[in-house]
Amino acid sequence: MTYSIIGRDPETGAVGGAVQSKFPGVASIVLHGDARSGMVHTQAFSNPDHGRDGLDLMQLGASPRETIDILTRSDAARGQRQIAVMNLQGETAHHTGAQIGTWQGVSGGLAGTDCVAIGNSLSNDRVLAAMTDRFEQATGDLAARLVAALAAGRDEGGEFRGVQAAGVLVVKAGGGYGGRSGRLVDISVYDSASPIEELSRCYRLHRLSYFPSRDADIVPIEPETAAYLRAVLARVGLLETPSHGAWGERDIAAMARFMGQENYDNRIRDDARIDVEVLADIRARHGEA
Repeated sequence: MTYSIIGRDPETGAVGGAVQSKFPGVASIVLHGDARSGMVHTQAFSNPDHGRDGLDLMQLGASPRETIDILTRSDAARGQRQIAVMNLQGETAHHTGAQIGTWQGVSGGLAGTDCVAIGNSLSNDRVLAAMTDRFEQATGDLAARLVAALAAGRDEGGEFRGVQAAGVLVVKAGGGYGGRSGRLVDISVYDSASPIEELSRCYRLHRLSYFPSRDADIVPIEPETAAYLRAVLARVGLLETPSHGAWGERDIAAMARFMGQENYDNRIRDDARIDVEVLADIRARHGEA
């Protein structure tokens, strides 16, 4: 009783997936990704081993179609499985077992441009198309587009039982904290009355703490901004006697400590400039001086 989508960003090479279900902690069951091979989704009566094994098969050179054929060939319960696969080149395949089609609601899969969506026990036959259409039309980075696609599926009717849990996973070589895990985004909402909204909220936090600044978002610290930041730093005890004039070494050092405390680790600077996204979040959290 789940719907999900896998998508790819051909410009960055990232591949990811997102899922929503009336089942607690669904992301840990459905979403499987590896920056060396791609994404596998396993749902309906899921066999999570298919996620691990599917990623291994693709890393060995199997195509998405071959991967699904191998996974289901010796699976006595293949009629109850629903699987979607995408490799790093954007090739896709999906499988919906014959028994799933007899369950209440609509079930199936749909491939789009750089994406593939699957779902079972859906409220109508428009849910998957709403997801692939939104993914293709959405702007922003891959995770944001995947979450937008989930919202489109929900708004079109989603699964007939409603909502409870959601998750998003994006893999990319060199991604993750410190560029080591290959997991650019890995967020799971276990249980919520509004899981997709909570997923979006957590993703905004994730961006600020895990993603580096974009060059276009870096601006000089002008006198008005400097006065505001010095007041915040003084309020939290990191700047005893706020100075005036140009943003200097003492301000830079205090700001670096503050940004570490506030979990902006990957956006700390050693000059008189600031990330506008960080500045907006500081204002939201700390108010005006």
